[in-house]
Amino acid sequence: MTGIQVPPATRSAEAVDARVPLGRLVPLSVQHVLAMIAAPVSTVFLVAGTLRLPPGATASLLSAVLLLCGAGALLQSLGVWRIGGRLPFVMLPGGAATALFLQIAQEHGAPTAAGSVLLAAALLLAVLPLYARVVRLFPPLVMGVTVLLIGITMIRVAARLVTGPEGRGEPRAVLLAALTVAATVAAYVFLRGVWRQTSVLIGMAAGTAVAVTTGLGAFAPAAGEGFALPALLPFGPPHFDLVAALPLLVFSLTTLAEITGQTVLNSETVGRTPVPERDVPRVARADALVSLAGALFGTSLMVTSAENIGIGRLTGVRSRFVTAGAGALLVAAGLATPVSRALAGIPEAVVGGSSLVVYAVIAVMGVEMLRRADLSGTGTGNLTAALALTMGLLPLLVPELYAGFPGWARTILGSGVVAGTLTAVLLTALLGRERGYRGGREGSRRAGEEVPRRGQGG
Repeated sequence: MTGIQVPPATRSAEAVDARVPLGRLVPLSVQHVLAMIAAPVSTVFLVAGTLRLPPGATASLLSAVLLLCGAGALLQSLGVWRIGGRLPFVMLPGGAATALFLQIAQEHGAPTAAGSVLLAAALLLAVLPLYARVVRLFPPLVMGVTVLLIGITMIRVAARLVTGPEGRGEPRAVLLAALTVAATVAAYVFLRGVWRQTSVLIGMAAGTAVAVTTGLGAFAPAAGEGFALPALLPFGPPHFDLVAALPLLVFSLTTLAEITGQTVLNSETVGRTPVPERDVPRVARADALVSLAGALFGTSLMVTSAENIGIGRLTGVRSRFVTAGAGALLVAAGLATPVSRALAGIPEAVVGGSSLVVYAVIAVMGVEMLRRADLSGTGTGNLTAALALTMGLLPLLVPELYAGFPGWARTILGSGVVAGTLTAVLLTALLGRERGYRGGREGSRRAGEEVPRRGQGG
């Protein structure tokens, strides 16, 4: 794939709107699919493994996620009215959002988790008129604390896919997970271009092959053939609980900072002058609407990702119609029952090993974001980060710390992500604001520099 040679596109407003001939559109779109397919696959298996879903339900959930990814890419790339940025974006299930979805599902049930997604997506739509004010609440320090805590929390969850719910791992499962991690690292180190971006997927394929050939695990696809739609409301009618939904509600607000950075970065890459006050709400509306649909099919929040920008730089093609083509391919893959049912047969230990890599990377992303904040000994950022991380880590290190508190307090304080994020927001407001995300070209440029690619991080 990486051998395709395309003349560099001109950095102009027309580059993003350029039509690409079908003969080039298909392979270019396939490259975008390969670059992002690992995220939805690994996310679905993490959800299925954590919630102990049967193979048929796993296949249906994967089908739904692929359909939503495709619909989101089409919506963001082509745009409808004021929905969609009309930029070469793809859409993914948010890794951080999935972590919070699973936390809510484990503590309050899957129907409450689905209801929480609906509430969070509705909140994102509701606050868009106040975009400029809300985004300032989440400077790099707050975002860094949030992402780091999500990564640490999910490493613990991913490890349970290897060890089982009791936390006592079979040596064969641990070995299979370790071999999956090793294959993922090898693919990342030795491969280049789009193949390097699919290292997680390659690691899962290698782990599955090892499981089948050595007897360390079994590959058992679900039965089914032809084309079919995913199941609607797989967990039953959504249940709404504002307190239980708080982790996702807070996260939905933090996504505005990430959307700002992603939109600015993508606009500058394709040669379009960034206009965040116009484009960010359009991108966020598409995120929220696809997430509302996703909640009805059992998924967590869906987020727009700019991790495909590297493909545009590699090929020199910055047309939004290429990512629209990728969206069409994802919709077709989601409807193809044999594809999703075959992928649903991957062993849990393989999924756990791949998930450990993904969420370790999320934790490192949090560290990178904290480095963009002022953590010098003379400022207040150091103290704010220290106390916020302490509040976030306490529920993980001492799970029974808040056992005697009322239910609503256990939900808030017992969630490391929520406790840490709220502490960071409050202390930043009380002790002094970190540099946030501002409007205009200067603020847009800074936002693009300060916010990493969303992908699994957001």
